[in-house]
Amino acid sequence: MKVRHTSPARVGLLVISLLWLVVALPLSVSAAPYAAYVIDARSGEVLHARNADTRLHPASLTKMMTLYVAFQAIENGEISLDTGVKISGNAAAEQPSKLGLRSGQRIKFRYLIRAAAVKSANDAATAIGEILEGSEAAFARRMTRTAKSLGMSKTTFKNAHGLTESGHLSTARDMTTLGRHLLYDYPDYYNLFSRRTTDAGVKTVPNTNRRLLANYKGADGIKTGYTRAAGFNLVASAERGNERIIATVFGGRSTTTRNARVAELLDMGFKRAPSRVALRKPSKPVYGGSRAKAKTIRVVRAVKKSPRPRARSLTADIAPVFVSLKDDVQQALVEAQIESAANVQVTQVASVSATAVLRSPKPNARPKALLLASLAQPKPEPRAQPAPQVVTRISTSGGRHWAINIGRYPNRYKAERVLLKTALSEMSTLDGARRSVSKRKTGYDANFVGLTRESADLACRRLQARNVQCFTIAPSS
Repeated sequence: MKVRHTSPARVGLLVISLLWLVVALPLSVSAAPYAAYVIDARSGEVLHARNADTRLHPASLTKMMTLYVAFQAIENGEISLDTGVKISGNAAAEQPSKLGLRSGQRIKFRYLIRAAAVKSANDAATAIGEILEGSEAAFARRMTRTAKSLGMSKTTFKNAHGLTESGHLSTARDMTTLGRHLLYDYPDYYNLFSRRTTDAGVKTVPNTNRRLLANYKGADGIKTGYTRAAGFNLVASAERGNERIIATVFGGRSTTTRNARVAELLDMGFKRAPSRVALRKPSKPVYGGSRAKAKTIRVVRAVKKSPRPRARSLTADIAPVFVSLKDDVQQALVEAQIESAANVQVTQVASVSATAVLRSPKPNARPKALLLASLAQPKPEPRAQPAPQVVTRISTSGGRHWAINIGRYPNRYKAERVLLKTALSEMSTLDGARRSVSKRKTGYDANFVGLTRESADLACRRLQARNVQCFTIAPSS
């Protein structure tokens, strides 16, 4: 009987084959499901769909909703970009990808947004959720409510970062819808997603989508995502001429194959989309943040008596009670009239309070025995008299073209309230100045305009003495 001996080379090939089966077979079985969705961003028309409504793990595409809620909060004055955020132990302990924040560290809200959008930092996303809603769980519920208001009917969020969690699911269609809302609802913030790198406060971080941004013509965002359960996900947007396409892929096998597939879908979209189409932007949802939670309770009952209010005494003490902006303006006008009556200047500067003017006693009659100087001296020869001149305030500043700024505020209403309070407290120095609110990219500037240089300097000095922020603004040349 012959015994066949296996050569070492054949043994090696057999071992390699067995190892390949052990490694490759489980990977093929556990590969994440594939889904794709392509739309014309201008009209929302669907150009391609495959498994578009299958609920899958979104991974870090979740941060698109985290950022959408953050933009909502900024827009509605719930928080500002410069708000300092204290990092919790929960946020600091999140798994990578992360910015590397430490528990107890303070960082501005703007840097958390940049880190979540560009670096896809999980610790930054969690910190955003905690500062807005107090806990990540409460923020996830808010994210889900916002998703429903956007029409994302098959999306449920359980966290702010997208790490795999039971019940944390979305679809290719829903994530494409969210990407379109980010583009049109918050165009001022959309540029974040196209930055190759960004300053995140503690360090400069690269964009996780930089390969597609660098290699596909017209690509300008928006968000990548990866977990083992989700595979390689991407929502991408590109613009060429008047056309804009949004393509979404779930379940890519690698960054390279995912980017290649997204590029194919974008090309398909540009071929199928018409060159000209009417722009139909999606409508913004109703804001559902903390500032919208208060309820108005109305008591309806018959009015039995409506007495006429008593006239307000001008000599009464003025209490800084603000019922509504309309009442505040009326109150300011009344007090400004009192102040201006007390500051009339003819040939010399004199300052008398309104109360003193109103309470000034009637002067006594002149004694009859008093000999007037005009009678005691001979009258001079009459001569021509010059026309009378009335001297008012003399300004050497070139006119009332100066202004002062007393701060930047998150919304117009707050800026107007601060201006009104300041006007009431500094009527003597701000007499004649107009209140003006100017909208800027980071808030609303509260200004007093129409001042002379001297009055602007004086007003600022007096405000700064009371620890009120103030600086003068020179006339533009």
